[in-house]
Amino acid sequence: MTREEAPHTQLEEDMRAFLVDRYAGRGGSNHTMSAYATDLRALADFLKQRGVADARSVTVHHLRAFVAGEVRRGMAKTTLARRLSCYRSFFRYLMREGRVEGNPAALVSLPKLPRKVPSFYFQEEIGGLLNSINGSDPLLLRDRALLEFIYATGVRVSECVALNVGDVNLTEGMALVLGKGAKERYVLFGTCAAAALRDYLSRRPPLQPADPLFLNHRGGRLTDRSVRRILDRRIAEVAHLRRVSPHALRHSFATHLLDGGADLRVVQELLGHASLSSTQVYTHTSRERLVQVYQTAHPRAIRADSAKDE
Repeated sequence: MTREEAPHTQLEEDMRAFLVDRYAGRGGSNHTMSAYATDLRALADFLKQRGVADARSVTVHHLRAFVAGEVRRGMAKTTLARRLSCYRSFFRYLMREGRVEGNPAALVSLPKLPRKVPSFYFQEEIGGLLNSINGSDPLLLRDRALLEFIYATGVRVSECVALNVGDVNLTEGMALVLGKGAKERYVLFGTCAAAALRDYLSRRPPLQPADPLFLNHRGGRLTDRSVRRILDRRIAEVAHLRRVSPHALRHSFATHLLDGGADLRVVQELLGHASLSSTQVYTHTSRERLVQVYQTAHPRAIRADSAKDE
């Protein structure tokens, strides 16, 4: 379903109303709204072919048949999982509106997704990257402040570039971030990031609270793509440093906090995760790091490969 299409059935009317309520009315991103509109259109087309034009007539059997068909066509599990999440939300909305009595999508199992270990930098790599950015040039100061801030706070790049000067309290080491779903949260940063921000902001013209925190070379707000280019350029200046995405700095933030003994729920709060399960992926990364350090440092730790050589 697109915004230009005129819905022809009650089911399509309900889908359109759901999109308006769930996203246009709640500050959802255009990308998410577009993805959900595509997901709903696919289901509407499937049901129309079976003569189903009202949400009250949709059964779990319809949804399971739809899922089975998408699996046969080779749809990625991540895409299918997103679609089922969309359909569950859609029927929850209809229940709230009194349009249906139950949620048939809740009875359809999500495909088991492979758990990917996030890419991240070890602490020595982060130190090498940040310490390599030296000088008094305004762009150098900006790049150092930008990367120090992302690593210190764990903010998403989109959250970082949306920040204004007034959102950041250098004295308290705290910033107010607008995250996913238009939810606000406070993030913290330490003395290194605060010092880098002070150095950078001191070279800017007189500041107003509504001014963007990070500017491009033309004086406009940085974009997500600009941050990627900045990181790529700085990585290229450090010998033997792996190329990673800006999101890996967020992964590094979470991993290093857990390595240092931080509570998982504290990390969840700082990352702005709605579910603890989203944060738990970093415990795998931390355990791998612990094993690596143990096997390297403990005098009586015998690795499997060493034992085989004997």
